Amino acid sequence: MSRVRTVLSMRTREGCEERFEAEWLTAAEQIRTLDGCLHQDLIRDADDPRSYLIISDWADRERLDAFGRSSHRDRLLSIIRELRESADRHTYQVLHSVTGEPGEGR
Repeated sequence: MSRVRTVLSMRTREGCEERFEAEWLTAAEQIRTLDGCLHQDLIRDADDPRSYLIISDWADRERLDAFGRSSHRDRLLSIIRELRESADRHTYQVLHSVTGEPGEGR
C-alpha cells in the first residue's frame, strides 16, 4: 500500500465561486476526520477565478476508494456538484516527496 493523491479540476458556475469555496471547506472539515485522509487543498487558478483544483492525499488507494463509494461522500459533496460546471478527476501514486528547507522568503 502506498500513498495516493487525487487531483480534481473543477470549474464553477458563474457567480458561484464564493459559495463553492465555503461549501468545499465545510465538506473538507468533515472529510479530514476520515480514516486514511492525510491532506486536502483547494487551489484557485490565478488567471481564471472560476477554475479550481482540489488536491487530496490518502494513505492508500483502498481507503480512497472506500470513501469514493460511500454514501458519506455523496452527502458531503452533493451541494458542490450543484455549483460546478465541469469536473475531471485523476488519481496518482505518490512516489517521492521533497520538502523545501526553512529559510528566507518562506
